[in-house]
Amino acid sequence: MSITRPSPNQEEGAQHFETHHRRILIKNQHGEKLVGILHDTDQKELVILCHGFQSLKERIPMVNLAAALENEGTSAFRFDFAGNGESEGSFQYGNYRREADDLRAVIQHFQRKKYVITAIVGHSKGIFEYRVTEESLMDRLSTDTRAACLMIQQNCRVLTIHGSKDKIVPVEDAVEFAKFIPNHKLHIIQGADHEYTSHQDELAAVVLDFIREHFHRDRDTSVRSPSPAKLDRSVNSRL
Repeated sequence: MSITRPSPNQEEGAQHFETHHRRILIKNQHGEKLVGILHDTDQKELVILCHGFQSLKERIPMVNLAAALENEGTSAFRFDFAGNGESEGSFQYGNYRREADDLRAVIQHFQRKKYVITAIVGHSKGIFEYRVTEESLMDRLSTDTRAACLMIQQNCRVLTIHGSKDKIVPVEDAVEFAKFIPNHKLHIIQGADHEYTSHQDELAAVVLDFIREHFHRDRDTSVRSPSPAKLDRSVNSRL
């Protein structure tokens, strides 16, 4: 499918971005096929969108963020983790390490295609009903989130967006994370629930502003003084 999406504030003579939606299959290290949709604007700047717990790539925040990125001329890829949606594999509780492996497989796939990963956007790890195995429970219990926060490199900028009316993950959790993540910005959307149901435009605006500010600043710096350290920087956003 091919569509043309002009920028919402497009003026005469402004650039049009032709977007191709393509279904992509990527194998993870366990041989499972991960299914995703590439919103390809023919630009090599790519944002990867990761769904939340027991969710899928078709959830409203993922679809709307991909559309907003299209309007900016930035390619986006939203996919199902193994055991979710259309992807192969069995769903597991916890499963953080396996999902990190899935994300690594996706990043490596697009790096081989010469894309530049400008940001990784992830939504939630909320609470639902599920079957808990001993292995998956131990995976969850052995995950030290504070230690993981402290391991984030200083040159990796992190944005956390949280709704003040989120009943699944309390906003206080986001405040606690902010204490330990270096180079971090916390943005609370007043009145928003876990899915940002009535705040989709504000959610997209905050994410896009953050990517614009940091990626374009780094790109300008890299042009003036290209070095491996500066070219390797990335932006992460956590909803």
